[in-house]
Amino acid sequence: MKDTYLKSKKVLIVDDEESLRSMLITILEDENFFNIITADCVKSALEICQQEKPDIAILDVMLPDGNGFELMDALRSFTNIPVIFLTAKDDIQDKYSGFGLGADDYITKPFMPKELIFRLNAVLRRCYKEDSPLIELRDCKIDLANAQVIWEDKILPLTAKEHDILEALVRNANHIVTIDALCEAVWGDNPFGYGNSLLAHIRRIREKIEITPSKPKSLVTVKGLGYKINVESRL
Repeated sequence: MKDTYLKSKKVLIVDDEESLRSMLITILEDENFFNIITADCVKSALEICQQEKPDIAILDVMLPDGNGFELMDALRSFTNIPVIFLTAKDDIQDKYSGFGLGADDYITKPFMPKELIFRLNAVLRRCYKEDSPLIELRDCKIDLANAQVIWEDKILPLTAKEHDILEALVRNANHIVTIDALCEAVWGDNPFGYGNSLLAHIRRIREKIEITPSKPKSLVTVKGLGYKINVESRL
């Protein structure tokens, strides 16, 4: 499905109003964004960013222990994730401040849900467009943007979990990804206990990308560590 890979991106929401955080979660989940984390202040947002490594942040300008501009400035010391500012103040100076720090967009409350989703998708497409090329393996190609495996004579669809696993592997192409890191990428905040499920998904992925799944060449096991996908090129 178009833009499926965008829906798997981890979204951080930082706002001190619980009701607004809940509303934003509902809006995002209605659009099939389910990898969502939240924080209610600058301090917790920084801690969460360092631990969870979100792909995009929606920041309120006014926070109880500082403001969104200070938070973004601190984030830039260790991450370049895109940032959308969210504020009740219709102040042009706030916009100048946000964009001056490198913000990707700015939404003023109140806003329509469709506006938020439109702007979120636009920023994700712009910032993560490199996630969408065809990935060439030894015997087939992976199309993450459309969640499918392409052979010369057939196309095999990927399930959501298979897509998430492959996305995490491709992001670290030709390098080992640990079992714990894969489980966290797919199952989120509480990845423990999913080892057997991961193994089952890996087996099904191999059935789709390998000529001989029992002797894999593209998605290999690194004993005692995790898995590695051998990518020939990006098309």
